[in-house]
Amino acid sequence: MNNNAPIGIFDSGLGGLSVLQKLTELLPREKFIYLGDTAHVPYGNKSSESIKKHSVRITKFLIKKNVKLIIVGCNTASAVALQEIKKTSQIPIINVIDPCVEKATRLTTNKKIAIIGTTATINSNAYQKKIINKNSKILIYNKACPMFVPMIEEGLYKHKIIDILIKMYFKELLKINLDVLILGCTHYPLIKNKIQQHLNNKTKIIDSSITTAEHAQTFLTINNLEADKSKKNTEFYLTDKQQHFDKITKLFLNQKISNTKIIKLS
Repeated sequence: MNNNAPIGIFDSGLGGLSVLQKLTELLPREKFIYLGDTAHVPYGNKSSESIKKHSVRITKFLIKKNVKLIIVGCNTASAVALQEIKKTSQIPIINVIDPCVEKATRLTTNKKIAIIGTTATINSNAYQKKIINKNSKILIYNKACPMFVPMIEEGLYKHKIIDILIKMYFKELLKINLDVLILGCTHYPLIKNKIQQHLNNKTKIIDSSITTAEHAQTFLTINNLEADKSKKNTEFYLTDKQQHFDKITKLFLNQKISNTKIIKLS
């Protein structure tokens, strides 16, 4: 495999940009191809069949781009479509769930872990199943937080409405002596500080963007796949025009993106 081939990363929309941002920090020599399936966002309220279909189409597109690694930067796709994606590709696949599960089960001391995410991610029980496989004694608490993503994409991630939503969603979680909280959506790192303010200071938050990027870095090193040339500009693809695209990319990447291409996936 060509070490200087790009790394593909995709999400149902733009939340995966939080993973991309961390990847570019940790892997400055790598080239990335980002695809946001904005024609079908959000995946969080789609059927499993629909999520699998869209994810496979995206994977095939990235394969044609000759990527050396595919990162599923979407918790919902990671939870629902991972096995279908793997059937499609012989290229290594990294998802955002497994690295978080590994880190959470390693860090917990009182065996109480909570996961917050979209409705589809939570209903899939993907995190729960993987955590139990690691340690069946761990108590798991799941909570769907469907309003976080639209509020973040509206630029309200610092607004007091986020605090109101946290109090509403966390009403039961705050009664539990949580040890670890997994942010099961790549949008949530933008409100991580607000979430931390509502939790016990001893509660450790697992940020999927950081954790996935660190896992990818380790994977490349172990498998001798690190690029040995300076990277080129990241390629950005969307499946439909995205309202407030400049504002959202600035939230995640601290810059405007001018080279985005709109594509149709067959």
